[in-house]
Amino acid sequence: MPPTIEQETTRTDILAPLRFFYGLASESPKVTFIQAEEMPDTERVLLVHESDMTPRLAEHHGCEIILDVHAKSQLGNYLVRASVLKKKTDESPIEFGAIGIHLEGFSEQARLDILECKKPLGGLLMDHSVAHTSHPSGYFRIEIDHRLANLLGASEGQILYGRCNELRHSNGAPLAEVVEVLPKAN
Repeated sequence: MPPTIEQETTRTDILAPLRFFYGLASESPKVTFIQAEEMPDTERVLLVHESDMTPRLAEHHGCEIILDVHAKSQLGNYLVRASVLKKKTDESPIEFGAIGIHLEGFSEQARLDILECKKPLGGLLMDHSVAHTSHPSGYFRIEIDHRLANLLGASEGQILYGRCNELRHSNGAPLAEVVEVLPKAN
């Protein structure tokens, strides 16, 4: 059964951090929402879970992860950024992430560290012992354009996989909305 207009609107809304990266008036890459079991094995293992991506990627790749920010904007207590997570060992890209972070609810030092944009949010949440939960809200395949291809060391038109995720503070307050895209697994 095809999704209703309300379901499609909800799915479009969870892509808001990705739309930020492309700009509201420009065309985003083609995204098709799928079921988790439709993903290739490696992507499914890396994306289908209810935990943070940074530690999972660090464990999978066996190295520390660094953050390379490509765009950011702050509106009041809301920081939106688009970045690439890379292996510290060789700086190869392992994830594109577009994230909107709600800065309220963090300690002053955690907020300063987040705004500095030097370390992935997942690492900062661990460093500052921020209790939170993860709530994946959709999985997708994406036909990437030249912008994402350049960032991920991929080819324009290549099909990659990703997820939309909402992080919440332990009291249920929103912490961040995230759109994550993985490069092709080796």
